[in-house]
Amino acid sequence: MAIRQIRKIGDAILTKECKKVNEMNRRNRQLVEDMFDTMYEAKGVGLAAPQVGILKQIVVIDVEDGNQYVLINPEILEKRGSQTGPEGCLSVPGKHGTVTRPDYVRVRALDEEMQEFELEAEEFLARAICHECDHLKGELYVDLVEGELLDNEEEDE
Repeated sequence: MAIRQIRKIGDAILTKECKKVNEMNRRNRQLVEDMFDTMYEAKGVGLAAPQVGILKQIVVIDVEDGNQYVLINPEILEKRGSQTGPEGCLSVPGKHGTVTRPDYVRVRALDEEMQEFELEAEEFLARAICHECDHLKGELYVDLVEGELLDNEEEDE
């Protein structure tokens, strides 16, 4: 189990575009494993490689639907509908804001064996996929927040 340091807002690496992954080697396998460990330790539901300082198009997601998703070189092919709700980020600790995202997405990616697959996602999983794919383009959710960015202790839930 290797926990990596999560880069925080203000770190220049979070604003850079990531490079495509061309092969699954030992180093990339270890990165995926470390990303899951780091995400779980931080109690997150998704993590993109730049958040741990690596400019590669790799995303891991676990929205507690019984699946662990690994998306390598993900490309969103279709978006439909909309959902507006609270969103946070491990790279923006202690904050959340209201963001509108598609309610449905269809994404094409490679799995850990570098096999292409398509995934259809709705609701929370669709939100997580969009959020993590934005990280690969150097974009943070704070730029999409409607209204103010709030402290987590201000939640009314």
